[in-house]
Amino acid sequence: MSKMIFVNLPVTDLARAVAFYEAVGAERNPRFSDDTAACMVFSDTIHAMLLTHDKFRQFTPKPIGDARETTEVLICLSADSREAVDATVENAGATGGRMDPGPKQDYGFMYGRSFEDPDGHIWEVMWMDLAAAPAPEGEAGTGA
Repeated sequence: MSKMIFVNLPVTDLARAVAFYEAVGAERNPRFSDDTAACMVFSDTIHAMLLTHDKFRQFTPKPIGDARETTEVLICLSADSREAVDATVENAGATGGRMDPGPKQDYGFMYGRSFEDPDGHIWEVMWMDLAAAPAPEGEAGTGA
């Protein structure tokens, strides 16, 4: 079985958060969702657990930070194309998120943008053409 990642995020409005994450491409898994949490599936191996603040507090003794004020983590998802990067970020903006809180990244072989969800969590979306990526110094390859 492949390793899986479950990113746990505290949210202030669970229904709003579910609608937002559905708009950016995740699907809600009802088996692991209730009125305090929603499991949002991006792929077979990537899941975001959206947790109400009361539920999130059950897993940590530390205070919940305000992601609009501080950054603890940046989460990056891969995309299949440059167009998919743009579509994901535009969908985020159309459903209550903030588009491009960080600068766009365009290195030719790699293209990325970011969005901030309604609770302030920043997600990056990145497309990369590995065949066109430069090889590390001293290593032969087909890179540019």
